[in-house]
Amino acid sequence: MTYMGRRGLLAGAAGVAAAAMGAEAVAAAGPRAGRTEPSAEPGGRRRHRDGAPEFRGAWLATVENIDWPSRAGLSAAAQRSELIGYLDTAVRRRLNAVILQVRPTADAMWPSEYEPWSQWLTGTQGKDPGWDPLGTAVAEAHARGLELHAWFNPYRIANHTDPSRLAASHPAREYPEWTVEYGGRLYYNPGLPEVRAFVQEAMLDAVDRYPLDAVHWDDYFYPYPVSDEYFDDDDAYDEYGGAFASRGDWRRDNVNALVREMREGIARVRPGTRFGISPFGVWRTRDQDPLGSPNGPSLCSYDDLYADTRLWIEQGWLDYVVPQLYWHIGHPTVDYVTLATWWAETVRGSGADLYVGEALYRCDPESETAAWRKVDELSRHLTYAARYAEVRGHVYFSGKQVATDPLGAMARVVADHYPTAVPPR
Repeated sequence: MTYMGRRGLLAGAAGVAAAAMGAEAVAAAGPRAGRTEPSAEPGGRRRHRDGAPEFRGAWLATVENIDWPSRAGLSAAAQRSELIGYLDTAVRRRLNAVILQVRPTADAMWPSEYEPWSQWLTGTQGKDPGWDPLGTAVAEAHARGLELHAWFNPYRIANHTDPSRLAASHPAREYPEWTVEYGGRLYYNPGLPEVRAFVQEAMLDAVDRYPLDAVHWDDYFYPYPVSDEYFDDDDAYDEYGGAFASRGDWRRDNVNALVREMREGIARVRPGTRFGISPFGVWRTRDQDPLGSPNGPSLCSYDDLYADTRLWIEQGWLDYVVPQLYWHIGHPTVDYVTLATWWAETVRGSGADLYVGEALYRCDPESETAAWRKVDELSRHLTYAARYAEVRGHVYFSGKQVATDPLGAMARVVADHYPTAVPPR
């Protein structure tokens, strides 16, 4: 299997028969068993039965300067101007939320008491950029009627393995025993209780300081598998894994504990702040588990990232979930239709809101995949997902494509589905 794109898109094995309806079948499909419809207001504004407006979000990535700042080392005024530009773009696209990456590599986009300033601001980790990006983002988003969700990465330390390149004050240099090298990157070890406690403290510092609308995590818990690489957590497993039937069960329990404890921490520090996670789009496949999705071969969050997203929903630990459904309608092994249906059925009755993560970054006139060269591919995703009341919105990766929209796919979504603005949830 091939890793495609920063957010864990996997194409699956070629040549396997389609597991769900193809593109033409979606348009022609009749009512599905168990389907529930959202209500509509005049002008096409969709509201759900609980009265909440649909969620329309965009991820704004800072790691490697993917979206913002456009490059490290800009002046504080230039960084602020770019950030405000993205917020204004969100308003213009009739979105109501921005998910800003504020802890991309065990660093901070705010004056943290625990970790150094992010290198993606100044080019030097630990160097004060001269302003407070997260504080500014919260204030300016709210002034524009946008929610601001703070996006944290719990365990990634660096996109290299050289601790000497980290700021002198970095906790990973003070506690090298907390770290694991894997796949050319440096990670905190999720199997150490002291690590789990520390990363929560580092993230809750931001929750305590700012009126965040939500804490948001993506799909990076244990790292994505790298061929012929070994994640060396032997010592931690020897010390803490004795009660588990397998290392996999122990690793999943480590991540489960992080999610559960963070949920409790957010409620303690700032009641009312929501907690959401954006997992890889396949939990397990049906050939592995009767509760899995009926798609073909794929990497799975449960088995490969040790992230049991289905359990988190069942236990009520999440306010919302944003599965990354980064495949097109009619994909031969991992079809958008199959997975959107599975996720809607999975969250039904759970209390967790389902927002679908959409691969706007793949909508490109030069794409090697014909479906992603079609201007209406994403619009058709929203048309299908609207069949399920459980789908309460969509989130687009990423901010740069929301702004530049090289294919016109975002403009098509707005024209077809967002005829009016909606307030935040």
